[in-house]
Amino acid sequence: MANQADHCASLVREADRDRYLATLFAPADRRAALFALYAFAIEIGRVRDVAREPMPGEIRLQWWREVLEGKRDGEAAAHPVASALMAGLKRHSIKPDRLVGIVDAHGFDLYDEPMGTLDDLDNYGVMTQSALLDVAIDILGGGGPEAMMVIRGAGIALTVTDSLVHLAKHVSRRQMFVPIEVLDRHGVNIDEVYAGKTSEALKNALAEMRRHARRQMIAARNDGAQVPLAILPALLPLALIGPTLKPMDRRGYEPFDVTPLSRLRRQWLIWRASRDPQRIFAV
Repeated sequence: MANQADHCASLVREADRDRYLATLFAPADRRAALFALYAFAIEIGRVRDVAREPMPGEIRLQWWREVLEGKRDGEAAAHPVASALMAGLKRHSIKPDRLVGIVDAHGFDLYDEPMGTLDDLDNYGVMTQSALLDVAIDILGGGGPEAMMVIRGAGIALTVTDSLVHLAKHVSRRQMFVPIEVLDRHGVNIDEVYAGKTSEALKNALAEMRRHARRQMIAARNDGAQVPLAILPALLPLALIGPTLKPMDRRGYEPFDVTPLSRLRRQWLIWRASRDPQRIFAV
């Protein structure tokens, strides 16, 4: 078990350092389950990177579905992330099938079909990021109805921000998370986007996306005034959304050349939010 926990912590530290740092603020007896949950999210989120073709990707996702449904117990026991995940969920009395929706939603990642509407993107965010937050919060002891209201907006904001930060990566493999509805509204030629061409129309479309992310964060902030401090470690990475979006508002912003926040600044923003939780929702 120790080796499995160490494996998950190492994976999260390397692939999702923000959540790794945030988890260090959690009680020691909750960290292993959180690391296992986030390691699972990494495994699911990078299926396209690993599989490269839809069919192998679908097979990987199906394997995870069957793990969560208890149909692969022998194989899961030999897989460090699956084993640690199932043990962590059991320890905190969380039903594994709550994660099946995350697996299903990431089926979208395997194909080149563009995101259709803003509602489609919101639903994708709720099924992935919000669902992940929901389980993380329950591992931390649960946050009640107030937390349920927060995680919807927070999950959508995380998803929109990710689509902006990783636009170049996505279009390089002909993925489009920026909804066609938004691109059409601003007269964007999608073939030019796939070719990596920047235009004022594209910048206007992405500005709309940033406004949408901020509205979701404001809604989360308004609903989250009474959330218990115990669930703070699950929410701390949200403190990076505002600082990530702000440079995109500046003159000279290049959508295909987004400079990520430095590791040191990310660490400082998470620490600062741990001291002043209101900063989590500052956008």
